[in-house]
Amino acid sequence: MSRPSHDVTGQSESAFGRVINNIEETAIAVILGLMTLLTFINVVLRYVFNSSLIWGLEVVLILFAWLVVFGVSYCVKVTAHLGVDVVINLLNPGGRKMMALVSGLCCILYGIMLFKGSWDYWAPFAALQPTEGRWFPLGFTEGVRDRAFYVTDQVPMLEIFRWLEPLINYGEEYEKLPRVIPYVILPVGSALLLFRFVQATLGVLRGSRESLIVSHEAEDAVAEAAALNKD
Repeated sequence: MSRPSHDVTGQSESAFGRVINNIEETAIAVILGLMTLLTFINVVLRYVFNSSLIWGLEVVLILFAWLVVFGVSYCVKVTAHLGVDVVINLLNPGGRKMMALVSGLCCILYGIMLFKGSWDYWAPFAALQPTEGRWFPLGFTEGVRDRAFYVTDQVPMLEIFRWLEPLINYGEEYEKLPRVIPYVILPVGSALLLFRFVQATLGVLRGSRESLIVSHEAEDAVAEAAALNKD
């Protein structure tokens, strides 16, 4: 039986958590690599061959949006989000833990509402129905006109996505990549963020994590390095 691994915050990680972590890290690395490669190719084409990939800029913008959304959830995991803790640090350890739990619950509530909003925006592009309810999902609406026919401006249609045509576009061919593909990061990223909020709050509850924001370990490391340089 395999033992649970530990993440950068020192808390143990389940098999499901490791899978999510691998997905995030792999996606971030691939997106950064693709953005760099496409930008480099476009620069070479423009200044050497007086040409360019007409869809290159739009793809880079889409990849950048994906990178930001993946980065938001990943930064919750590695405790990289900034925050103001001047007042919190005036409390005793029990008070700080209580405030961290309250913050975590507020973040979970925000994550639920964000996921609902993301689904409601993305669903019509996938020929699906958004949810009812202003703040929380109370079921699915009916009769909302789908937007599956919306396509990107310049990105060509990829053959691997042709299966979407009979599924959501009534069998009609897409000339460009449908927007449902780049927009899918909205519900996916929101779900990942909600998962990270729950994970972080449980970490605070178990005592393996102090807060949801960046700790002062980096400042301590810088101070130690400065002290060593003086010696």
